[in-house]
Amino acid sequence: MRTICVVTATRAEYGLLRPVVQKLAASPALRLQLVATGAHLCPRLGETVREIEADGVPIAARLPIFIGDENEPVAVAIARTLTVFDAYFAAHRPDAVLLLGDRFEIFAVATAAAARHIPIAHISGGDVTLGAADEYYRHCITKMAAVHFPSCADSAARLVRMGEAPETVFCVGGLGDENIRTLPKMSREELCTSTGLPLQQPFALVTYHPETSADAGSPAAQSEALCRAMATVPGVYWLITGSNADAGGQICTARMQRFAAEHPDRAGFIQSLGLRRYLSAMQYAALVAGNSSSGVVETPTFKVPTVNIGQRQAGRAICANVLCCAAEEPAIEAALRRALTPAFAAIAATAQSPYGGGDTSGKICTVLANFDFTKPKQFYDGPVPEFDPQRSVLV
Repeated sequence: MRTICVVTATRAEYGLLRPVVQKLAASPALRLQLVATGAHLCPRLGETVREIEADGVPIAARLPIFIGDENEPVAVAIARTLTVFDAYFAAHRPDAVLLLGDRFEIFAVATAAAARHIPIAHISGGDVTLGAADEYYRHCITKMAAVHFPSCADSAARLVRMGEAPETVFCVGGLGDENIRTLPKMSREELCTSTGLPLQQPFALVTYHPETSADAGSPAAQSEALCRAMATVPGVYWLITGSNADAGGQICTARMQRFAAEHPDRAGFIQSLGLRRYLSAMQYAALVAGNSSSGVVETPTFKVPTVNIGQRQAGRAICANVLCCAAEEPAIEAALRRALTPAFAAIAATAQSPYGGGDTSGKICTVLANFDFTKPKQFYDGPVPEFDPQRSVLV
């Protein structure tokens, strides 16, 4: 049996990885080695390892990498993560490491694996997010990875243009799209009871993270602009979730908490909804707002009106249900008001997600069981073929 080490560092990442983790745990051909790290083990970020525990999946290791100082330089956190995971891989060497996405923690894990010549399988390579440092972390992971699972045809083609051989690129579709289609959702009444918030009325689901590119604006100014805009838009309740572990995340979270406290009849704050509550909230929401990747990647499946703020997701495919605006109060207010109109709801209903791939997690597990990880990686200079996520093979 091949041992596949799956590393997860954030609530959003685990939510996407969940069906893959479950299939790996049940596979007769693969042995799961699940490692929780990063925000999962951090109390100030919701200690979301409890969501993994609730799923009943065995956790092979819990490896803390944060010291509690949100202002710690990213390079220092990367160095610590490298050291921690190098020691872990030395003692518990898997046959391959499965990683999702583009965060600095995952970049450090990939670097530790690559340094020990452990093959890397990478989910969601080839995406573009110009407003976040995730952009170059993601592409660095791509160049270290042996096999790739992009979420859409555009990303698959981009990987080949980056020199990845077509036979190593499996266009499997998006795990978020699979979760939306397969995970049982709460009823609206269950969602209200679970959150303790009055969500029978029209509500907006809001998640705002700091931008992390070199020319990023101030997290304090941008979250302030969002709060001021929300305060002026009537007719909707604001369901707000906490920000992530990026520098400035605590600033955004604190401002959102203050907004909820200042408007108790119009807003509620929950640090982490967890996957089932989050997707259930997205299903019933009149509006999704902020700058989370889920706002542009997952909302098209629900066809929910969405406002994507600022540059964090710049470069991703934008569907008909998404309005993009600058991270400034007048632009945010105008976009929120337009997104809540019946006219835009009709436009959002026409959205077609490019991320549909069917049994995405099953396809990933099949490839992991059969891929030849011993084959040396070579730079590919040939033509770019067409990809079809529904077939997960070259056309």
